[in-house]
Amino acid sequence: MEKVYIAGVSMTPMGRLEGETVKTLTRSAVTGALTDAGIGQSAVEAVHFSNATQRHMEGQTMIAGQIALRDMGIEGIPVINVENACASGSTALNLAAQFLKAGEGDVALAVGVEKMWTGDKARMFSFFDAGWELARAEENTAELLALGVGVDDPEGSRSPKPFSVFMAVYAAFAKAHMRMFGSTQAQFAAVSAKNHRHSGANAKAQFRDPYTVDDVLNAPPITYPLTLPMCAPMSDGGAAAVLMTEAGLRRHGVPRERAIEVRASVIQTGSARTAAEFENHLTARAARRAYEIAGLGPEDVSVAEVHDATAVGEVIQVENLGLASFGEGGLCAVQGDFTIGGRVPVNPSGGLECKGHPIGATGLGQIYELVTQLRGEAGARQVDGARVAVAENGGGLIGIEEAVAAITILSR
Repeated sequence: MEKVYIAGVSMTPMGRLEGETVKTLTRSAVTGALTDAGIGQSAVEAVHFSNATQRHMEGQTMIAGQIALRDMGIEGIPVINVENACASGSTALNLAAQFLKAGEGDVALAVGVEKMWTGDKARMFSFFDAGWELARAEENTAELLALGVGVDDPEGSRSPKPFSVFMAVYAAFAKAHMRMFGSTQAQFAAVSAKNHRHSGANAKAQFRDPYTVDDVLNAPPITYPLTLPMCAPMSDGGAAAVLMTEAGLRRHGVPRERAIEVRASVIQTGSARTAAEFENHLTARAARRAYEIAGLGPEDVSVAEVHDATAVGEVIQVENLGLASFGEGGLCAVQGDFTIGGRVPVNPSGGLECKGHPIGATGLGQIYELVTQLRGEAGARQVDGARVAVAENGGGLIGIEEAVAAITILSR
């Protein structure tokens, strides 16, 4: 198969970005990635544009990518709009890679952008209602929340303010992990404290203040065992990646030391299983496929970015990726295994909890971080000797797990 490389990456700052629009964020992300690759707009042969919230927030239900890109002069080439819940950005990357592998061209662009912050919080939170089957919303809620039965909520551990139903679902995932494996709220807090510590070295992160484990535990509650610092915020932002074949690298003079190979890109949908069949979680299955395609294993991974929409998400996903044994993700976090300088640094960017979670840009934000790490250009958050990186990005809910998972393996 044709080898595919990432030749350029870019990410805007993430957060509550007043004055920014989908168009301005797109321009910043795309221009930055093209500059990083050392090419102009005319070199791009296809664009895969990731966006999940504009349909809901602005009513722009079609041609979002064509609209966002036309104003900056990108036209006359294929523009594919991609929506795959929180895995939209990684899916755009996957499709751009497939475009190149199919021999359709030598240069493709994947870009993801969201403008989520408005003055209407009710509208912002209601976006998440579309992340599962609406016709079975009540049944889905009952099925997912039942995962947390058996772990009681301490008094005062639920916020009186409205919060996304997805946070209640993540809390149920956390309680299930606590019941099955004996993990603790303090272990989840260790994950959050670690990510807040990492984000202090990331100038593009939404939150950069350090937290101790006690700070996280004593922070305002969302719903037990989650507190506010354990949860990803609403975010605006954009990210982009330029992908090339070997022929594209040669034609555009991209230095090979800055070209990062896409060793595997796997999209996996969920399937029916019981909670006890945790080893068949869709991410675990996707990871096994990705490692086989790449000819690598978890032991080869130098650094990872995982989908920590909450701290328990990181615990679950490091286990699914084989970076920790099932049931030991929280313990490994407490031991410092996933800290920069530890056994396998996870979320050196600060993760979604701190870097931010602009849904359509999230997966490509992970790619930006990992390419930066593999190039040795991450500065104070650099992972020494990083050679192999893995990104995990999931989205939506069907049954008792995510609807889709994306695994990307990169190497120098």
